[in-house]
Amino acid sequence: MGAHELEKNQGTQLENQPQRHTKRQNQFSMKILFWRSSYAFLTTFCLLGLTAASGPVSSSEDVELQIGIVQRFGSNPKAKVQLSPTKGDRLKLQFSQGNQPQTLITQNPITLETVMQNLPQPTVVEVLVLGDFRTFETAEDSAKNLRAQGIEVEIAQPERWQVWAKRDVYSTPLLRRLLLQSMEASGNKNAYLDTKILSQQPQVSLIVNGKRYSQNNLEISSDQNLIKLSTSEKPEQTLTYPGTIRLQPNAYGTYTLVNQVPLETYVRGVLPYEIGPNAPTAALEAQAVIARTYALRNLRRFAIDNYQLCADTHCQVYQGLNAVSRNTDKASAATSGMVLTYNQQLVDALYSSTTGGVTASFSDVWNGEDRPYLRPVLDAATNIWNLSTQNLADEKNFQQFINLEKGFNESSWDVFRWRKESTIEDITKDLQKFLQVKKSPYAKLKKVEAMSVVERSQSGRILKLAVKTDIGTFTLHKDEVRSALRPPISTFFYLQPLNKGQDQLWGYAFVGGGMGHGVGLSQTGAQNLAKLGWSSERILQFYYPGTKLQKLDQQLKTSINLK
Repeated sequence: MGAHELEKNQGTQLENQPQRHTKRQNQFSMKILFWRSSYAFLTTFCLLGLTAASGPVSSSEDVELQIGIVQRFGSNPKAKVQLSPTKGDRLKLQFSQGNQPQTLITQNPITLETVMQNLPQPTVVEVLVLGDFRTFETAEDSAKNLRAQGIEVEIAQPERWQVWAKRDVYSTPLLRRLLLQSMEASGNKNAYLDTKILSQQPQVSLIVNGKRYSQNNLEISSDQNLIKLSTSEKPEQTLTYPGTIRLQPNAYGTYTLVNQVPLETYVRGVLPYEIGPNAPTAALEAQAVIARTYALRNLRRFAIDNYQLCADTHCQVYQGLNAVSRNTDKASAATSGMVLTYNQQLVDALYSSTTGGVTASFSDVWNGEDRPYLRPVLDAATNIWNLSTQNLADEKNFQQFINLEKGFNESSWDVFRWRKESTIEDITKDLQKFLQVKKSPYAKLKKVEAMSVVERSQSGRILKLAVKTDIGTFTLHKDEVRSALRPPISTFFYLQPLNKGQDQLWGYAFVGGGMGHGVGLSQTGAQNLAKLGWSSERILQFYYPGTKLQKLDQQLKTSINLK
């Protein structure tokens, strides 16, 4: 989800179906009973039907996560955040005032707002950006390659994902310019200096019981471990977060509100938004396992900002405990502590809303090494297409496949197959905008003259798309296609040129399937398999071949630098 940028199927409404029991499924059910006995208090919690008002429930050995729930507070000077206790509770505020620790306790709501503070003199803030990327995965691969060249870097997300020359290493204008010259001399045209001259900076004001305090670091807790939060951007939406909330500076001159929450409680908050409370039990349990695995595998994403994960589709959707239900809590409890592994390592538990009929390999979408368990899988309960003999890298095979609609796990879903048309003028505007962000010389193009698919992967995803323009031809690679062009909602499509009765090219039809990157589990497909009686273990084995379901033990914790 992902993902990486993840597009997800939120709140799908499917009725529960009775599950068939095979010998393997019965063995899995016995495992579930064992896990439930170890976490009896969690299961009891769910069976009682308790929800957010009951607060977080987790074991004393649970892992603590740091989730950025408001990531760039202060970028809009008029933005406000209100925090309040639940009924009968109170907030405890801890901060430093004049190097002295201070504690305030209140039963009333508090407000955080930013005030632009004039600086004594203009300040130059400069970073050397070594690349802009759509997803974390592609940024991380670029960072890995740069480190192999001896260049120290860090991954940031001021808006898009970026790789920066590490600020405490390239700490002077001279060092940054020498590195930039070296990059340009070696043929790297993606690097540039991002220089800003600031005369003001945002300062956070904390308003408590009518009194105002200036605070850039603050920790907020409550007796019941529940805090209600609303923002001025969405005043009608109040979310209830478990655990504590910290206000802290980030790498962009603004601030982040970070929710410190136990892993198992976090999973409870992910399930309702990622797959919906009415999904079949086995699909909910499979989603719980991969949500837990995904979180633990991706703790490094926001190291530059001193937290671990975000709360939107760049990671996994998490909005506290407002939407927890009996069904989602039972699935979380039934799989508590369970993760998916390959060769004793956590898997890269990527997933998306809809695959379009076949899952993709990791390298079909992003740069980097393939994962053995992320490979093309026909997304159907029966073998209606032979991928080994009818390779989807072949354009003729692909177009034949995309015109099939029946017999797939996702056949009844509205984005399983789609067709979108766009004029040459709109395509040109989309590409100009994309290329300007990338600082590409092709951003000066005036007109797109033609487009064609140059290369597909074995799963049918576009690897290279050639674009002929009035100033030359360039190539879009992999997931760049979705960034550059508005119509396609996946890279699983073919192009159909359209004239619309004109003598010249009017535009293109994008004919495709699926939504999102298509790597790993299909949330829509998993629900269909669950309705057919598949267990959660069997669903996970289907989408992640060769993996193992196991308890998060000390060895796994050590491998991801957890105590």
